[in-house]
Amino acid sequence: MTAPARVQPGFIPMPRATFAPRSSAPTPAQQGAPAVDVRGFSFSYGRRQVLHDLSFSIQRQAVTAIIGPSGCGKSTFLRSINRLNDLIPETRHQGDILVQSTSVFSASTDLVALRQRVGMVFQRPNPFPKSIFDNVAYGPGLNRLVARRDLPDLVERCLRQAALWEEVKDRLDQPGTGLSGGQQQRLCIARALGNSPEVLLMDEPCSALDPVATQRVEELIFELRKDYTIVIVTHNMQQAARVSDFTGFFDQGVLVEFGETERMFTAPANERTEAYITGRFG
Repeated sequence: MTAPARVQPGFIPMPRATFAPRSSAPTPAQQGAPAVDVRGFSFSYGRRQVLHDLSFSIQRQAVTAIIGPSGCGKSTFLRSINRLNDLIPETRHQGDILVQSTSVFSASTDLVALRQRVGMVFQRPNPFPKSIFDNVAYGPGLNRLVARRDLPDLVERCLRQAALWEEVKDRLDQPGTGLSGGQQQRLCIARALGNSPEVLLMDEPCSALDPVATQRVEELIFELRKDYTIVIVTHNMQQAARVSDFTGFFDQGVLVEFGETERMFTAPANERTEAYITGRFG
């Protein structure tokens, strides 16, 4: 007889009542080739190494949460996937990251195309100083992903996916910066979806939002996992437990543990993971 899962003291997961029932996390065998494959990846800012020999796989059409104390390299790792760290002088890396089986560091990699395939939602909402419509239509129009006559349909589809259409459909010509904080963050998600990404990166997308707006974004993440691979960095343990299928725990630039979220939060294999999840450090 299998022993019951061990619930860690001090961790009280918040209910999933607002979400539809979750099926078991997809296994790698079910998923096929991973969406993101990290192979011996290390990263340094000048002489300061912040990531050390990371190796793990992020599965398709699943939500993977990256947790860990501040300064442990979570956001650096996230920005490495679509090479946003290239914008910072004197950075260097070893190892590789593959997106859909193709190295992001290959000499033939087109950075514009990569950042179209791997979208990014930042910690603070950053809508363009344009209309709501133009915020979503800008990327697809610039990259000629659809004909101009099809942009209205694409904008509506993305706003619906971001659960924002009903709130803004009568004011698409108004500035996106005039929306509330939670609406702005959903607009930024809609903007990222407009480029038809394969992977969506989210760097603490709810940290600047109130609880009601946070719930809306979490519900949105839960829905988007049906069609997208999502990687989210979060400091909120309850949030990671609610929205993710897999969790990776980083500490001091090292991947301490990676696995299915339910197991990680009920029976972590590493004492450092258990200490972090239960609030004894970090």
